[in-house]
Amino acid sequence: MTLTGKQLIGTTESADSSETFQGVNPATGKPLDTKFHEATAAEIDRAATMADEVFGTFRDMLAERRADFLEAIVEETLAMGDEFLEIASAETGHPLPRCTMERDRAVNQARLFANLLREGSWVDARIDLGDASRTPAPKPDVRSLLQPIGPVAVFGASNFPIAISVLGADTISALASGCPVIVKAHPAHPGTCEMAARAILKAAEKMRMPEGVFSLVQGKGIESGTTLVQHPKIMAAAFTGSLKGGRALMDVAAARPHPIPFYAEMGSVNPIFILPGALKENPETLADGFVNALTLGVGQFCTNPGLALGIQSDEWDRFSQLVSERVAQYTPSTMLHAGIHAAYTDGILARADNEELLLLGESEAEADPNACEAAAYVYETTQQGLLNDPTLLEELFGPSSTLVSCGKLTDMVEIAEKLEGSLSITVHGTEADLAEFKPLLKILQRKAGRLIFNGFPVGIEVCHSMHHGGPFPAASHSFFTSIGTRCIQRFVRPVCYQNWPNSQLPLALQNENPRGVWRMIDGVMTRDEV
Repeated sequence: MTLTGKQLIGTTESADSSETFQGVNPATGKPLDTKFHEATAAEIDRAATMADEVFGTFRDMLAERRADFLEAIVEETLAMGDEFLEIASAETGHPLPRCTMERDRAVNQARLFANLLREGSWVDARIDLGDASRTPAPKPDVRSLLQPIGPVAVFGASNFPIAISVLGADTISALASGCPVIVKAHPAHPGTCEMAARAILKAAEKMRMPEGVFSLVQGKGIESGTTLVQHPKIMAAAFTGSLKGGRALMDVAAARPHPIPFYAEMGSVNPIFILPGALKENPETLADGFVNALTLGVGQFCTNPGLALGIQSDEWDRFSQLVSERVAQYTPSTMLHAGIHAAYTDGILARADNEELLLLGESEAEADPNACEAAAYVYETTQQGLLNDPTLLEELFGPSSTLVSCGKLTDMVEIAEKLEGSLSITVHGTEADLAEFKPLLKILQRKAGRLIFNGFPVGIEVCHSMHHGGPFPAASHSFFTSIGTRCIQRFVRPVCYQNWPNSQLPLALQNENPRGVWRMIDGVMTRDEV
C-alpha cells in the first residue's frame, strides 16, 4: 500500500496545507519516507460537517448492518498482512510479534462489539407500562433506551499504535453505537494510522456505509487536535496519553460554548501492595512477576507498576534483592519515540537528586541514547521518604519503579490515603492477610478502577466485565472505561419516550420486541413481548 500523507475525509483525500512532517524510526533516529500534511481548520471542518450530515442515517441503521461493518473492518485489517505490521514496527520500535499481538487484539475487539450489537441488550431498554385507570392521575406509558450522541473525535495513542489507536476501542465502540468518527492520528506513527484508516474506509465502502462515517486527520502539533475538539459538530472526544496532553484537551472541551464530554485515560502509578503472607510463600515468583510487569514493552504500558510496597522484614529484604538481580539482567530497549525517551531520561536524572531515594538495581547493559533505548531502574525508600517526595506518587512512563518499605499496617494505610487515582491497584496476599489488612483494602477500593489479587496489572483482558479507568488523574471520568464493551456507554445518552405510538418507537422499545433483547418491563428483566 502506498502512503499518501493526506487527510482522509470520507472517500476524499485532501492536502490543503504545504506544512508537512515525517514519522521517525526511533531505533535509528532517521525520518521515514512519507511526508504527512498538517490538517487545516478547513479540512477538519469538512470532516466534522460531513460526519454530522450522515449521523442521522448511521444512527438509524439496523444494528446488524453496523455489526457487518465492524466485521468488514476485521477482514480489511487482516488483508493488509505483514505490510501493516512492518510499518507499525518501523514507526514505534515495537518488534513484529508485539505488532501482531496488537492487531489480533484489535480485530478480536471489533468482533466482540459486533456480537454485542447482534445480541442488542446493551441499549438498556426500559418500559413502564401506562395505566389510564389509575387514580387520582392516569399513569403514562414511559419507555427509554440508550441512543448515540453524534460525531466523535478520537485521538490515537502512542503506546499502542494499533490496539488503542485508529482501530482501538474508542473508534470501534463509537461506530458500534451509531456515531460517526474522526480520528486525529498520532504524529509518532502517522503511517500506521493511515493504513488502519484505509482499512476502515474500504470496509465502509464495501458495506455501503454513508460517506463521512469515518475520517482521519493528521497533525504534529496541538493545533489540529484543539481545533477538532472545539468544533461545534463534535459531540464527544476520547483520548489516551499523557496527563499534560489529556488535561489540556479536557479543558478545551469544557471551555466550549456547549461543553462536551472528554474521556481521557492519562497518568497512573498502579501500585502493588505485597502483604507478609505472600512474601513468605513465594518471593522468587513475586520478583519474577514484578520485574516482568515493570519491563514489558519497555515499561510503556499504562498499567506499568510504578510502586511496590511491603512491610519491612527479612522476607521483604529478600524480595528486594531478587528484584535487583532480575532488573540487572534487563537489556535496554528502544522506546516509542524521542519525546517519551527524553521525558523518561529527565525523570531518572531528577530521582538522583533525592537523598532519601536509593538506587536498588539497574540494567547492567548500557543503553544507547541515540537509539532511544531505556535501561530499567528500581529504587528503594521508606514510607516517610515516599511521603516527602510527591513526585514518586506520579507516573514515570518507562521501566522504572520504587520499592517502599513500611513499618506496619498503619504506614500502608497512610500511603494509600495519599495515592491519587490509578487505573489499577494490585494486592498480593493470603486469606489471612486480607483479613488483617482489611482497613487498607477499604481505602484501595476508592483509589482504582481495577483491583487485582495475586497477579500483575499488565495484560488487560478485553471482555464485557473489564473496567479500564479510575479516579483522576488515571481518567477524566471514573464512571467510564476505555476498554471492554462498557466503553460504548461513553457515546450514548438515555432518550425517553412518553405515550408514543408503538409503530414510531425504536425496535427495542416496541411491544413485540422484534430484536428479542432483554428489557426491564415494570421493573422485571425479560425478553417477553408486552
